[in-house]
Amino acid sequence: MPRNWRDPLPLFVIEFSLVAAIFIADAHHLIPVSKTPELVLLGWISLRVRKMRWRDVGLSIKHPFLKVVLLGVAGGIGIELIELYVTQPLLIRMTHQPPDLSDFAALRGNLKLTCVALALTWTLAAFGEEMAWRGWLMNRVADLGHRSQVAWAASLVLVNAAFGVAHAYQGVTGIIDEGFMGVLLGLMYLFGGEDLWIPIFAHGVQDSIDVLLLYSGHYPMPK
Repeated sequence: MPRNWRDPLPLFVIEFSLVAAIFIADAHHLIPVSKTPELVLLGWISLRVRKMRWRDVGLSIKHPFLKVVLLGVAGGIGIELIELYVTQPLLIRMTHQPPDLSDFAALRGNLKLTCVALALTWTLAAFGEEMAWRGWLMNRVADLGHRSQVAWAASLVLVNAAFGVAHAYQGVTGIIDEGFMGVLLGLMYLFGGEDLWIPIFAHGVQDSIDVLLLYSGHYPMPK
């Protein structure tokens, strides 16, 4: 991957100011459905300005395809088990608040809406969020620190903390939990040789399980 950490500082300032503007617009309900398309578009423009493509940040198969799929599926199931049976119960005990999943209440027993949700899971969430957060933003923050190990560690924490905040509609428990899930996806990206397809499959599998559990009414929540 090209090492473009010598980009002029004003370019970083402009990019992250636009990211902040997207967050502010979303907080004021000026963006319908999701801010992910706007982040992906901004990431695409950022890459084009630096004569790069999405494949330069990991949207290319770097390992045998079957291996990528198996790693992604296993990772997605593992992350889901950690979320449902470790992090969420622990956070609920700490915050005394379950994640606010009221936005998804209509999925229960609604097959048509669940199919739509699954389609959005694999487009907006799996592809879109991984391209924007793990692919573009983690690389851009790492660029600021010359892509050193410390810079990547800081990027992993800071970008995925913002990823958690992007799920503010789920309340404090959801913010922390989603931030931690983002860190796990980020680790899969980094330890997978910066291959975005691994966290894409993991994210899609994890969210699909959530959707199906919500549809069936079996999503584990405290009484």
